[in-house]
Amino acid sequence: MEITVVSSAFEPMEPIPSKYTCDGADISPPLAWKNIQEAAQSIVLISDDPDAPVGTWVHWVCYDIPPTVDGLDEDIPATDILPVGGQQGVNDFGRIGYGGPCPPGGTHRYFFKVYALDTMLNLPAGKTKKEIEKAMKGHVLASGELIGVYSRKR
Repeated sequence: MEITVVSSAFEPMEPIPSKYTCDGADISPPLAWKNIQEAAQSIVLISDDPDAPVGTWVHWVCYDIPPTVDGLDEDIPATDILPVGGQQGVNDFGRIGYGGPCPPGGTHRYFFKVYALDTMLNLPAGKTKKEIEKAMKGHVLASGELIGVYSRKR
């Protein structure tokens, strides 16, 4: 069964409000998910932009989220530990936590991907997407994604 990922801030393939981007408050959007299997031991959230000119740009990495958690509130603080439990990793802006859309031009797609794992990764905070994906290998029970779009008003 696929994980359903939604946000009360935007619909799938619709524009992400500027509040959640570098043109606004640059805070994380509210996200919710459902259909997490009972066998899940942890949840991973990765948000990235595959349309970035330098290749996929990572905006947010969260891992070891308890499987009982069904979403993240708006404006998650940029701290090592998530308020709901779990860790935050480093984004491609070079900092812990969320970094909002800030495309240099055109309309970009932003993927919010949620994975249910059959294990806890038990890694310290500050890991990269690449490190998390390596640790997840062979442990993904299910996944789902929400895609939003954004283009800057110039």
